[in-house]
Amino acid sequence: MKRIVFAFALSNENIFINNIFGDADKFAIYQFSDGELIFIDEFQNPVPNPGNIDIKEKRERIVSFLKSKDVTVLVSKQFSKNLRLVTDDFIPVLIEKENPEQVVEILNKNMKWIKDELKNRKSGHMLFRINTGVLKLAIK
Repeated sequence: MKRIVFAFALSNENIFINNIFGDADKFAIYQFSDGELIFIDEFQNPVPNPGNIDIKEKRERIVSFLKSKDVTVLVSKQFSKNLRLVTDDFIPVLIEKENPEQVVEILNKNMKWIKDELKNRKSGHMLFRINTGVLKLAIK
């Protein structure tokens, strides 16, 4: 199985943003290793304020950046209506908590669902809503 690498959509205050994934100030990168998520690094969003850039170019630049970091899972409080355009490359996970440490704990407890998705689906990944439990949804 390939490495499982997560990108958390955070604000500069180190909490999950109350906005779509692509509007994060920065991305915290975690890797699942030896049964737990380990913090690897954080990076400023390569397209923080799109200005004159169109949404398609913004998405392509962020996807390219995340692929260069071997990301397989996106974690955010919100995703845009265009989420289905990236589910061949990433597993999207919706969370409610603001604190990354709490989210790490919840993800560690529910990693079997992410592993199962990576093992059984090569593209068109489902959307996961993970809080105290797990809800797996088709993306329309």
